[in-house]
Amino acid sequence: MELLTGPTPFGVAGEDTGYLFNPDLLNNREAIGFGNAAFSVAIIDRDIAKRIIKANHYSRRVYSASTLHLGVFIDMEMVGVLQYGFAMNPASANSVVAGTGMSEYLELNRMWLSDAAPRNSESKALAFSIRLIRRIRPAVKWIQSFADQRCGLFGTVYQAAGFTFHGEHLGIFWELDGEFYHNSLVTNSKSNGPRAMAIRAGQDRATRHKLRQFRYLRFLKPRFAKGCRYPALPFPKPNYG
Repeated sequence: MELLTGPTPFGVAGEDTGYLFNPDLLNNREAIGFGNAAFSVAIIDRDIAKRIIKANHYSRRVYSASTLHLGVFIDMEMVGVLQYGFAMNPASANSVVAGTGMSEYLELNRMWLSDAAPRNSESKALAFSIRLIRRIRPAVKWIQSFADQRCGLFGTVYQAAGFTFHGEHLGIFWELDGEFYHNSLVTNSKSNGPRAMAIRAGQDRATRHKLRQFRYLRFLKPRFAKGCRYPALPFPKPNYG
């Protein structure tokens, strides 16, 4: 993977870890990242994030509704990407936490870190990204992510990053020629993109899968959890079920 240089640390004086700012704009107090020279997350260009996700994420696909693109940097070199944005149904937030507006939540749409990153880097990257979100997206009350059964760990990284578990559901996916397609591409008549056309044309050759999807939530303040429509549950384990 192409190694990209991270932001020059310019945080709070005297602190080893903190918000990062553009050193070329000394009067600009809009944070661009969080961390230090050894480990940080920082805003990157959308196109760079998309290229890296396409090349490395297990889905090989980007999500068009992502609005916040973060690079993960170790020793100032990029080793991963996190993309936050809307859920598949952007207006569905109220069905998860009552009273939530579209600007008051984020979903972690994609996360990939290189195998070269040390153990626990995923949970550290999540924690640092949440610190950054608190500052640059102050309206956000909670963050949602789903662990996919295909990954095999049932969301261990979210458990380590302070998320709570709120149940699971079965998602229907179609496997065709080594790629997975969400069932909505088959059932939603408004889906007319190339992937929808590909799975519809090849559905007779595709294998149907029911895969468990584990819902994790991270409330940025405890009081925001009061309206949650899904109770917090004990964490699932790898041998669960």
